[in-house]
Amino acid sequence: MEYLAPRDVAFILACLWPNNIMSNTRFLHLCPLLLQTGRKEKGDPLNSAIDKMTKKTRDLRRQLRKAVMDHISDSFLETNVPLLVLIEAAKSGNEKEVKEYAQVFREHANKLVEVANLACSISNNEEGVKLVRMAATQIDSLCPQVINAALTLAARPQSKVAQDNMDVFKDQWEKQVRILTEAVDDITSVDDFLSVSENHILEDVNKCVIALQEGDVDTLDRTAGAIRGRAARVVHIINAEMENYEPGVYTERVLESIKLLSETVMPRFAEQVEVAIEALSTSPPQSFEENEFIDASRLVYDGVRDIRKAVLMIRTPEELEDDSDFEQEDYDARSRTSVQTEDDQLIAGQSARAIMAQLPQEEKAKIAEQVESFRQEKSKLDAEVAKWDDNGNDIIVLAKQMCMIMMEMTDFTRGKGPLKNSSDVINAAKKIAEAGSRMDKLARAVADQCPDSACKQDLLAYLQRIALYCHQLNICSKVKAEVQNLGGELIVSGGSNTQKCWKTKGFVGPEGFF
Repeated sequence: MEYLAPRDVAFILACLWPNNIMSNTRFLHLCPLLLQTGRKEKGDPLNSAIDKMTKKTRDLRRQLRKAVMDHISDSFLETNVPLLVLIEAAKSGNEKEVKEYAQVFREHANKLVEVANLACSISNNEEGVKLVRMAATQIDSLCPQVINAALTLAARPQSKVAQDNMDVFKDQWEKQVRILTEAVDDITSVDDFLSVSENHILEDVNKCVIALQEGDVDTLDRTAGAIRGRAARVVHIINAEMENYEPGVYTERVLESIKLLSETVMPRFAEQVEVAIEALSTSPPQSFEENEFIDASRLVYDGVRDIRKAVLMIRTPEELEDDSDFEQEDYDARSRTSVQTEDDQLIAGQSARAIMAQLPQEEKAKIAEQVESFRQEKSKLDAEVAKWDDNGNDIIVLAKQMCMIMMEMTDFTRGKGPLKNSSDVINAAKKIAEAGSRMDKLARAVADQCPDSACKQDLLAYLQRIALYCHQLNICSKVKAEVQNLGGELIVSGGSNTQKCWKTKGFVGPEGFF
């Protein structure tokens, strides 16, 4: 195919000046080529390069966004500590310390403003950006006033007026920081925040375990405090995010994950941290159950990861792809200090999802066939469950839950979705099998009460097939090698078969079998 040379492009641009158009036969000859240049042709190296560059640009934009979120996550954690330290030094009347801590406080304030401006640079929310910049300006102007109040209190630590003045500026500072934090949260992506928070908590968990093994009490206490702060931020932000949705299955699942983290996991973690610090602080250090501490730490990470999975449930494939990590060619993101899971994989290791995305085209084609079959069955299932109200109908609820889990597993086979490694796939397969067993019990109870013997036999026959497919999923979940090499094809096939049974056997209402 004939393409335009650079000199021809320059000539066309020159012809586009007034009175030049249509006055030159060479221009008329080059017009068809100009139009042809913009067309995509299969196998065209230029178009392939453009597509690759577009993808790399999208990956770069995603990583820049997450880098900014990384700064936000660190800077807006424990924002009141520099202020409290400054006030304590002022109350003691130590002006030298106040000047030292004033510098720390000033750097902290500058960091907040800088990170807030970074957040504005990646946001398209014009109104939100205006609010962030306004709040950042308030922080910038309030910082020297807080320092002056601290210096005044340090010079007159017994003065009631100086103390009251310090309290007023303390309250005002905390209020402005809270406004800035909420404004920044409003213009940043919740998905990015959860992804970054999950990674940070993993790093902190690893630091805690290392500090525990080395007997470093200070690092253990400081890092555990960071974990508690990050977890509290996750709970606060996701609770606020759920207020934007109508109550339903989605919000209930997210709120359940939040409740589990805040009311069960974090208290246990705090208790284990206290026990560990108390044991290590004695002379000589007392022995304690390290495994209990490690398990409690892992549960914190798992809790945050479960919240992220729950939040991502309603995302479209395009949004999940945008949220997923970019393909790493020569880069290994594996942490050297990562805590190993039971299947000897590193929690922070390279994503098995990325490995799935790099499968040969032949393997991808086979998996794509299974996925397409699953999607067809899912559409039929959706049409069937839409006929029924899930309020009070446990079978409908179970069917929807199993379908959502299967969607996550099929996304995994395409290198997308919230499932990242073989452990996630194993757990997902187990959840489907467990839900299938519960559905089997519920449906058999209905079958026992069914007056029509023919309907009863049909229902029992379909239940036997569901039990078989759930058994297949159980087998897949117990063999790690099969999950890694065949999970994308075999599990999708088993899940698709299970869905066929759900759809074909129908659902049970108060009047009997339908």
